[in-house]
Amino acid sequence: MTLINQLTSQDEFVGFYLLKELEVKQTNSTPPKEYLDIVLCDSSGQLPAKLWDASATDKETFFPMGLVKVQGLVQTYRERLQVKIIKIRPATAEDGVTLTDFVRSAPISPNDLINTIKGVISSISDEEIAAIVSFCVDKVEDKLMHYPAAKTHHHDYFAGLAYHMVRMLEIGEFLCKQRPFLNSDFLKAGIILHDIAKTEEMVAQLGIVSEYSVQGKLVGHISMASNWITEAAIRLDYDLDSQKVLGLQHLVLSHHNLGEWGSPVQPQTAEAVALHHIDSLDAKLQMVEDALATTPATEEWTPFIRGLENKAVYRLKL
Repeated sequence: MTLINQLTSQDEFVGFYLLKELEVKQTNSTPPKEYLDIVLCDSSGQLPAKLWDASATDKETFFPMGLVKVQGLVQTYRERLQVKIIKIRPATAEDGVTLTDFVRSAPISPNDLINTIKGVISSISDEEIAAIVSFCVDKVEDKLMHYPAAKTHHHDYFAGLAYHMVRMLEIGEFLCKQRPFLNSDFLKAGIILHDIAKTEEMVAQLGIVSEYSVQGKLVGHISMASNWITEAAIRLDYDLDSQKVLGLQHLVLSHHNLGEWGSPVQPQTAEAVALHHIDSLDAKLQMVEDALATTPATEEWTPFIRGLENKAVYRLKL
């Protein structure tokens, strides 16, 4: 079976894949015809696919998170690869394939990631800050073992959120050594807390987000995480007006930097400035790494990367 990241334009292939996303759409023709707009994925990457002239049976047969056998043709549309589905059927028990075979995951095991995060928490010297972070992590530890960091864009795979935290913690450790004026306790706490409420913002299975929760749509992970800090302080009987509680809330509330990106305030402490740029750096470099890893080695350019102002990345021949 051909892996998705090995497919190139004009390849005709047959294989088993996970139907990650599906939406019924209509063509612009007169009269319009319905088709299935699909995202196929495996452990190596994903590709958009189209099943043209979808029948009523097709619409009742195929659903997200189902395994399918596909005969398809890879085409180039607007400089991006996509699959024209020739034949498709649901996988059966006789096919001998399982869902977990097709799930992309972080390159470090979830247990190791969680142990690293807990080790960093234990290294926080301020007991109040450490206790607040522990309270928030304890709320969602089970989900943190497998949740992605986003529906799309970056770290959007099994244990991607914990992996994102750990990579940020590595950058933060370096910055605190290079810039000793940064408070390492605050920065470690901010890194662990900044996206932790994504575990409640999104509904995910095996690292794949199916939708946003009601709370996620109405409140969002930034406000939820700030509320958790308040909850922790109340439960632990800490002063809600203390510099520590206020500083932690500001880290979370400002980490997206701009209002149009979801932050109600901009970074106005040294650690908040650092957190925003660490988050952005790790997310964008992961977008590049993932795009290169999931693009066939024969292709010079990756697909356009939405999180990088919709630019493609060129693979230098060094």
